Amino acid sequence: MSVFAGIRNADRTFLALLGGLLLLGLVLLASASGPTGFVKFHDTYYFLKHQMIFGLVPGAIGFFLASRVPYGTYRRFAGVMLIISIVLLLSVFIPGLGTDLGTFARQWIVLGPLTLQPSELVKLTFLFYIAAWMEKRTEHEIRDVHSGLIPFAIVLSVVMGLLLLEHDTGTLGVIVIMALGVYFAAGAPFRYFALFGTSGGVLLALLLTFSSYRRERFITFLHPELDPLHTGYHINQALLAIGSGGFFGRGYGHSLQKFQYLPEVAGDSIFAVIGEELGFLLTTAFLVLYVGFLQRGFKVAAASRDAFGRYLAVGVMSWIGAQAFFNIAAMVGVLPITGVPLPLVSYGGTALAVTLTALGVVVNVSSHSKNV
Repeated sequence: MSVFAGIRNADRTFLALLGGLLLLGLVLLASASGPTGFVKFHDTYYFLKHQMIFGLVPGAIGFFLASRVPYGTYRRFAGVMLIISIVLLLSVFIPGLGTDLGTFARQWIVLGPLTLQPSELVKLTFLFYIAAWMEKRTEHEIRDVHSGLIPFAIVLSVVMGLLLLEHDTGTLGVIVIMALGVYFAAGAPFRYFALFGTSGGVLLALLLTFSSYRRERFITFLHPELDPLHTGYHINQALLAIGSGGFFGRGYGHSLQKFQYLPEVAGDSIFAVIGEELGFLLTTAFLVLYVGFLQRGFKVAAASRDAFGRYLAVGVMSWIGAQAFFNIAAMVGVLPITGVPLPLVSYGGTALAVTLTALGVVVNVSSHSKNV
């Protein structure tokens, strides 16, 4: 393998679907964020500009580099990646560096004019570590409790604990599903899945018992009608937006809820604006495009010529699929609102840049895979 692997043999279908989603995401963001941008910054395209400057541009650079540098390079730095993951998660607790940006969760660090979300970077660095860790073990070791399950659970618990301290439950769920996706792709038995599911249920019960904030959110999820002007306001406005879109939608740019009624229209709630403007028919087409993109990514994983590439591709696509599901499910009332953005669509420079870099890794894997 040469120092830089070309992408001439990359999966063209995957690239086309990615390009379509990325372009559509920018178009949808331009509409959803316009009123908020004008009110807060006197610039209708403020969020779109920032997304392109601080998300798309660094993301394109990351995508280019990740698609060309041989992905096997990352396995040599697996231990370093784990240390980086832990340091990034701890950085938000450093006085003068970490901030909560006015929210309950402490998830950001401020570096001069730049605001970064370390947990987004951890999705990628932790994936590199998990994929390399799995590749070094035989299927027997992975299925064994002492050499597979316990070490995996310990490392994952460390990352989970730090995310809980940050009150970042949404990212915690995404990283857990990503890690489990890689673990089961490596050959872990199904009974471990049941064990992790049971453990997750116990953890949820403890969080609801000892955290009034999370308990309040969960009660709102179960009964959003109890306090429609306070705790239930967000989900009620989201459901109102999606419901008012009907079958054909109000039309692009014609959402009413984005005019200071629906919170976080550029971020967590953008799918509600999509549903209102595009309606059931076109929103379904958007979801079909998204599912097709995810399916193609998993096909790239299945066609990988080595285990490390397969684990990387499975991890990235599990992460994006889980995050998209959490976001959309929250907007339609199937899950509690967790503040997880919709990948490639929602506003967030760090999230877009890291996601594109991760997808560059998938493209790299596809360029060295069997035909899919």
